[in-house]
Amino acid sequence: MKLLFLACLSPKTGNHTTAERIRSHIESAGHTCELRDAAEFQSPAEVANLVSQNPPFEGALAIHLYRAGRLLLDIQVPFGVIFGGTDINEDVKVEQKRVVMEQVLLKARFAVAFTSKMKEEAEFFLLSQSSKIYVQPQGIQTEVKEKFCWTEFLRSSGVSMEHVDELRVFLLVCGLRRVKDPLYLVEVFSEWHCENPLNVLVIIGPKIDPALTVEVGAVVQSRGLHGPGEEPTGASCCREKVLRRGQQLCLGGHVSSHLGGHGPRGARVGQGHSRECSCSAA
Repeated sequence: MKLLFLACLSPKTGNHTTAERIRSHIESAGHTCELRDAAEFQSPAEVANLVSQNPPFEGALAIHLYRAGRLLLDIQVPFGVIFGGTDINEDVKVEQKRVVMEQVLLKARFAVAFTSKMKEEAEFFLLSQSSKIYVQPQGIQTEVKEKFCWTEFLRSSGVSMEHVDELRVFLLVCGLRRVKDPLYLVEVFSEWHCENPLNVLVIIGPKIDPALTVEVGAVVQSRGLHGPGEEPTGASCCREKVLRRGQQLCLGGHVSSHLGGHGPRGARVGQGHSRECSCSAA
């Protein structure tokens, strides 16, 4: 089967990672899957023309009902859609977008939600199509490089090693950008850390928004937290010292839940492909 797959493919985002993972799975099952960025198309008519090309596509798939699913409304082949967080958290609040999303859901052969809560919210905000919505949690696969040392990773992140076996490490994997702003978490968690220094938060992810990266650094400094083994000399400097000491991890899958764990074996991570990871210890 030849499938068209539309998604928002901004670099270093969860959507991109998820789309590549699904595309790989479809192709491993023996199908042809052409993954395209939804931003390439201006209207459903353009996608309809693409689908009807020779040889034609036999089906389609999209991540996000509004951002990508709306582009499938004019095609004459069956298609499925996958809910994204933006669908339920943002787009349903805009009446014009909500109407379009309902049209997409009505025409779709099926819809996938990654959590039961997301399905419940979709049924609440959109026209009830519960029989079409299937819950399919995302898998998380964790692989560590052979030379990776958890203790050294924590030490290089500025974490006190005095009671390393008793640490409760919470690992947050996210690109530093405004829509995924971790500042509120840093501020609250730092208070918890001050009450009990064994509670440690580590943030790993690419610096998508440089301005926000500096802002996070300012919060880290203001809380008296600093990079590995040296006092901070400025907000951005403090943050950059931590970022440069990030370890290279091999992370497979995509984050599908709050990432937390107890000790080195309890941390759960997501995000596909090897990359230089940045980290900040709170």
